[in-house]
Amino acid sequence: MAELRNCPMCGGFFNYTGLREVCHNCAQKEEDLYQIVYRFLRKRENRAATIERIEEATGVDRDLLYKWVKKGRLHRAMFPNLGYPCDNCGRLTNQGKLCDACTEALQSDLRTFEAAKEFRESILQQDRGTYHADRKKK
Repeated sequence: MAELRNCPMCGGFFNYTGLREVCHNCAQKEEDLYQIVYRFLRKRENRAATIERIEEATGVDRDLLYKWVKKGRLHRAMFPNLGYPCDNCGRLTNQGKLCDACTEALQSDLRTFEAAKEFRESILQQDRGTYHADRKKK
């Protein structure tokens, strides 16, 4: 079922069905901009262009370029210098939400946490077998 929303680009109303985040007119404008970028990148000398170079040459907003890379419309295999910012540090990545460095750091922290958890559990297991007598004298 469609839901009435405001277009984030123009502010107009549109029926949101889950397929597009913008109204029909803005979606058409986005598609026109995509065609400009794609024509630019299809030229052999521009295939290794960075996001900054594409933005400069075509006038297309950087966030829109990131969106297309994230959604897979601009493939990293064809255009090796494209990516989108890591959600943690902002470095460019081309898969997932985190770059390789942040992913490795997170995995390292998780391994450290698990090792500490196992150590605490082993200490608790050792303490459970020891009984202390009440040595208070009456």
